Amino acid sequence: MTDTESALTEELHKIAPDVALTDIDRSADLREEFDIDSMDFLNLVTALGKRFNIPMPEADYPQMQSFDDLAKYLGDRRP
Repeated sequence: MTDTESALTEELHKIAPDVALTDIDRSADLREEFDIDSMDFLNLVTALGKRFNIPMPEADYPQMQSFDDLAKYLGDRRP
C-alpha cells in the first residue's frame, strides 16, 4: 500500500469507522461502498486536500468516484 493509499484509508476510516477497509471494492463508487453522503464526501476531500496541501476543486470530483480513482488523483498531484 502506498503512502497515498494509507492516508486515504485513514481518512475514510474517520468518516466510516464501521466499514472494514480490507473488504472494500476499490473500483466501486465511494459513496455507495462506504454509505457516505455528499457532506461526508466533502469532508473527505477537504481533509485530503489539507493533508497533502493540494487543491481539490469541485470540478474534479468526477475523477474521485472510487478508492482507486481518488488514490490516482492524489498520486498524480502530490509533489
